[in-house]
Amino acid sequence: MKIALIGLGDIAVKAHLPVLTQMENVEWVFCTRNPERLQQLARKYHIKESYTDYRELAKAGIDAVMIHCATSSHPMLAEFFLKLGLPVFVDKPLADSYDQCERLYELAESQQVPLFMGFNRRYIPLYQQHLPGLTSDIPTTLPLLSLRWEKHRHDLPGEARTFIFDDFIHPLDSINLNGSIAPDDTFVTSQFVQSGGQRLLGRLDVQWQQGQTLFHASMNRQHGSTMETVSANYQNASYRFDSFTEGSCWRGNKEERLRLADWTPMLAAKGFHAMAEHWLQVVSTGKQALSLTQRNLHSHLLAEHLVNQVK
Repeated sequence: MKIALIGLGDIAVKAHLPVLTQMENVEWVFCTRNPERLQQLARKYHIKESYTDYRELAKAGIDAVMIHCATSSHPMLAEFFLKLGLPVFVDKPLADSYDQCERLYELAESQQVPLFMGFNRRYIPLYQQHLPGLTSDIPTTLPLLSLRWEKHRHDLPGEARTFIFDDFIHPLDSINLNGSIAPDDTFVTSQFVQSGGQRLLGRLDVQWQQGQTLFHASMNRQHGSTMETVSANYQNASYRFDSFTEGSCWRGNKEERLRLADWTPMLAAKGFHAMAEHWLQVVSTGKQALSLTQRNLHSHLLAEHLVNQVK
């Protein structure tokens, strides 16, 4: 299998390359506009083939492509490779508008190739292990009663569309388990701050209820510290995680500390290993579950709705 990686910026270097280059039976091709960075990383990871122009990859005999560039370039690059009939992986978000996302998924469907989204929080092993109902892969007799996902940053208010599509989409997608809530059935609250003559979004919360389950995503970018917290409740059982590696479960008025196994690699703890394995499986089969495609689209639909709500 031969897969091209386009864009070798911070997220690719910190989160993807250390994982991907350890995968067996995959030949990687690097592509970035920066020739010095390309040469340095190709040397470090023993990459035999590399390019500075993504269009040259059309003749490189690749089986799939992974896009790790800035959000603004996602639609153009994804469209180029989907039209070549190649499976495409894109780091979240797919685009910064729902209309562009919808067009790309329509193109992927017409080409009969998968368009995969890089939402690593769907694959956090600690949460997968202890939170029944968080994914459809975990059978459970314990109905999920509430899920609250908070992702906060310190002193970083921002323009609303960038805030929501580039950052808030993490907690938003993480509570969007069913991918089916009507946007108008959400309850949205926000706070703005004036900074440098601009009106910037400082905090955003969205809540909804489906059946008996309450969902809440929150992001405060005027928080005292950068942090992420996940809370889930079942009947007489409550969980809280303040990191990807440990948390607590309360049951019968007793607390049990929960931890990942010792020596679990950091990027495995953050879901990047499992996400990479899933992506390679999708490339190998040439198919992606319809429920996954629907959730990807729906999370971007909700993001667009939130942009309109906070204008």
